[in-house]
Amino acid sequence: MKLHLQSAEGVHMITAYGEGYISVNGVHHEHSLIVLPERVIKNWQAAEAKLLTAGHFSVLAGLELEILLLGTGAKLCFPSPRLVHAMAQQGIGLEVMDTFAACRTYNILAAEGRKVAAALTLMA
Repeated sequence: MKLHLQSAEGVHMITAYGEGYISVNGVHHEHSLIVLPERVIKNWQAAEAKLLTAGHFSVLAGLELEILLLGTGAKLCFPSPRLVHAMAQQGIGLEVMDTFAACRTYNILAAEGRKVAAALTLMA
């Protein structure tokens, strides 16, 4: 699905997505990634959602995020309660949804200037 968004200069926005890919500012990605307004972390070594740990998100330490959107692939799959607890201890709200919903939600929050990250898996 192609998205048509007007974004602020220098803000990374998800411009398209589909089975097996996500485009950020027109750049095509075929691996799991983390998108933040100011940068993209490519080739994120994500595990299946239920196997994710706080270590998978260590790259986000110190960024003072308000919310982390976890896109779990084509289907919703909840992570371990330990991960939810670890994010809460850092003051980060964790919202879990399918990857395509996470893409749309990320764009809305990023456009509002929120401190948001979208950790997106392309697994089924």
